[in-house]
Amino acid sequence: MAFTIGTVGGHGVVRAEGELDVGNAQELRAAVNAALDVQPGLVVDLAGVTFMDSVTLGVLIGAYNRARAGGGAFAVVCTDERVGRIFRITGLDQVFTIVGSLEAASEAL
Repeated sequence: MAFTIGTVGGHGVVRAEGELDVGNAQELRAAVNAALDVQPGLVVDLAGVTFMDSVTLGVLIGAYNRARAGGGAFAVVCTDERVGRIFRITGLDQVFTIVGSLEAASEAL
């Protein structure tokens, strides 16, 4: 899986598609760190993600902590109900800013 790195509203964006799991967690971590090296804030776009595991959650928590420590904001774009359910079950929907589009992420941050 390839991750796309870009920007929106002065924040870094990492886009992912498909399944996120232990097999590509290091690649995701590298992409988020590369984006945070350039911009203090980060949007992780999971609109194209259909599955993610607990290792992925760990990567997202690390990205959130790094963004916050650097004075930046952090948001997740999530449109898949199954993926959204994982955030709700773990309580991360109360920690992360979770929105339905990149535009909403830009406005929220």
